Order: sequence, then C-alpha cells, then structure tokens
Amino acid sequence: MIPLSVLDLSPITRGGDAAAALRNTVDLARHAEAWGYRRYWLAEHHNMPGIASAATSIVIGHVAGATNTIRVGSGGIMLPNHSPLVIAEQFGTLATLYPGRIDLGVGRAPGTDQRTMQALRRNLMGDHDSFPQDVLELMAYLGPLSPGQPVRAIPGAGTDVPVWILGSSTYGAQLAAALGLPYAFASHFAPHDLEPAIALYRQHFRPSPHLPKPHVMLGIGVFAAETDSEATWLYTSQQQAVINLRSGRPGQLPPPIDNIAAVLDERGRAILESVRACAIVGSPATVEHGLKTFIARHRPDELIVTAQIFDHAARLRSFDILSKIWSGA
Repeated sequence: MIPLSVLDLSPITRGGDAAAALRNTVDLARHAEAWGYRRYWLAEHHNMPGIASAATSIVIGHVAGATNTIRVGSGGIMLPNHSPLVIAEQFGTLATLYPGRIDLGVGRAPGTDQRTMQALRRNLMGDHDSFPQDVLELMAYLGPLSPGQPVRAIPGAGTDVPVWILGSSTYGAQLAAALGLPYAFASHFAPHDLEPAIALYRQHFRPSPHLPKPHVMLGIGVFAAETDSEATWLYTSQQQAVINLRSGRPGQLPPPIDNIAAVLDERGRAILESVRACAIVGSPATVEHGLKTFIARHRPDELIVTAQIFDHAARLRSFDILSKIWSGA
C-alpha cells in the first residue's frame, strides 16, 4: 500500500481550550507513530477559534520531541506571512534537533482573513505573487552555502529540509512541476480542481536534484467507526465546522448532531456537497471500499488523512481503524 500520513488541525472543541487541543495532538501523534503512519503534519491558520496550531513551527517541535521516528512537518506554512529567512532558520533548527524527520510544506494562501493578514505584518501593497521567488529563496537558505554568501540561515544552511508545494488549485501544481518538487493537494476541502491539478503536475514535471519523478500526496477526510451510522454521526461535527467557516462564522469544533439535514438551508447543502467528494465516512468495510475507489481513480503516491472529530477517543479510534485497513489486520 502507498504511505499513509496524518494532517492535524489541532481542533479546539466547543467547551475546550487550546491546551487540551495540543495535548490531544501529541497523543494522536504518538498513536499514529505506533500505528505506522509515515508523516504527521500541522497547519498554519490564524484567528481561528477552533485551531490551535497557529504557531506551527513550535507545535512541530513539540510533536517531534514527543515522538521518535515519525516524520513531522507543516501542511503547511503559509509562506506569504513570513520572511523566507525566518522559516529557513526555524526549520533548520527543527532539522538540527530532529535530523531526518522534518518536512516543510509551504502554501501561497494567507490562512486567514484580510484584517488578520495586516496584523501579521504582511505587505498587502506589494507584489501579490512573490511566492515562487520566496520558495526559491527559502530553498537556497536550506541548501549548501555558496562562496561569499552574505546572508545565511544558521541553523538551516546545508540541512536540505525537504520542501513540498501545497495547493488547492492548478497554481501550486504548475510551480511544483516547474521546480521539480513534491506536490500535496488539499483535496479534502477543494475537490473540484483535484483532477486538473494533478494532471497538470504530472504532465509538466521537470526532474530536479530534489526529485527524479512526480510525487503526489492527496488530502482526504476519513471518518471511520464501527458502523456507517456512527461514522455519519461523528462526521456532522466537521460538516458544521465547514458551514460555519464558509459562512464567515469560524468557531470551535461543535459536537455531533443527530440530523444535520434538518438544520441545513440550500446554501449549507451546497457547501457540504462540494466537500463530500473527498470524504470517506463509514464502517471499516465502507472505508476500505472508498479508499480503493479513490486510489484507483487518482493514483496518488501518498495519502494524508484529516478527521475533525469532536470526541478524542473516537478520533483515535477512526485513525486506528484506518491503520488496520491499511495493514490488512
């Protein structure tokens, strides 16, 4: 089977707090390592009441320090929010502390709203699309030192932290292909551009010293439980959170509800239909069938799984069920 990884948004549940969310993140990471997941990635979002991983580099270090072998990284760092040198220093430090275990996925989106972008000191008046140049600058800081190089990332230079391009449209696919980098597509929340993006990436990929052939990792939501009905019930927390976010009302992850259809208007139904294409919800048999269908259709080189489940024990159980499906247990 292809490698399987975890994307964790460190969900803050309704009535909970960030401290509990981060404890749960560490607990899930330790279990994921024991269950054989390859990577554990965390995402940068700001001003989101339901996400505790805003200081992504710090959380990555915390998770790496609490585990032993699993690769830990960003899915992703929103590079327009940062100086490439600062990210090179942060991830160079992480790679120095945890050699061979750190990944750096970078994205072009800000991961927040306009007002918070200003609070992050992002230059809104500059070139909106300096992302390709920022990626090249970042990679140069992480690569070997050049003779007479005036600005160096210390730590960072020579660590060659693997850089991934993240995307939810064809833009990231084009850049990853041009630079010869691995590509992670956020199909779990942007399924509409999945097929054109990965086709473009594979067609235009240029081999590089970093990667000899295309490598695609696809995001997918997997909500597994003992029965289809239980999994469907657990999934309603994520469904409510998606509607709240896309309606401009981001909040803490709500508990599941019995009949989500009863609280949906036409717009809510359209929102959920748009993301359901890349979510697999059900019993072990249902999940196994869904995964086989998804893989046969899209041929990913890796899968990265997310599951916003209100109850931490149920979330662990979902990832445990998935690992057993993967291992054939």
